[in-house]
Amino acid sequence: MADRAKTAEVYRYQTVSAQKLEEESALPAECALAISYNDISYAVMMVSPDDVKDFVVGFSLTQGIIDSPGQLRSISVTFEGEQGVADVQLSPRAQWQLKSYQRRLAGSSGCGICGTDALKSALPELAKLPGALLPEVYAFTNLRHRIREYQQALYSGGAQHAAFYVTNEGRITLCREDIGRHNAMDKLIGALALSDTALTNGFMVLTSRCGLELVQKAIRVGLPTLVTLSAPTTMAVEWAKRYQLNLIHLPHHSAPRVYHSSVDGNAG
Repeated sequence: MADRAKTAEVYRYQTVSAQKLEEESALPAECALAISYNDISYAVMMVSPDDVKDFVVGFSLTQGIIDSPGQLRSISVTFEGEQGVADVQLSPRAQWQLKSYQRRLAGSSGCGICGTDALKSALPELAKLPGALLPEVYAFTNLRHRIREYQQALYSGGAQHAAFYVTNEGRITLCREDIGRHNAMDKLIGALALSDTALTNGFMVLTSRCGLELVQKAIRVGLPTLVTLSAPTTMAVEWAKRYQLNLIHLPHHSAPRVYHSSVDGNAG
């Protein structure tokens, strides 16, 4: 099967003051996904078992294994219980790229670089972005409210991390969700790549804090602007400056905070 449909298990719960079970809630699913390239085991990631093909494509791009979806010959995804297997076949060029800096990582739902076994792999040299204007100010009007409504329309209720693609005019066009914030980002990057969407026509919003690994993923794929709902780390800001990524924090009750702007624009 190429992917698994969105699923959620319903659990009953009680409040701490209640004497019996009184409510029900749908909780997000989670599974261990083993990813192999040309029959070589590469990673095991804890993911939500939906939009898995998008995730594999985005993960392959942000890991630097491929430069474009055209370097993927095939993706086969199968699930059995709480385990999934993604068998990816690469083009000869992508196979050479993989062998040139192959490493193994053990993934988790909390951090995208925890499995890195060498500092050189965790802090690589990347290609500097060309720089881009900031989105228009009105693109951020009621954006927190609008993305919350968008998630609720997906029947997730915001129980998972989400990554949104928003046009420079402020229109939300795509969303992907996962238990891990970096997984959600990879899913969205994969979906955008498969639909041949130009990343320069908009920006990405993540419902999470902004750590270094998210900034690295944005730089790798050429995303000009990254927006997060929680503040970035100092390292995230420094790398945004170094590689000319527009980095913006969208607080609850104040104006967007531009921590780095590669080109003078309208939101600063």
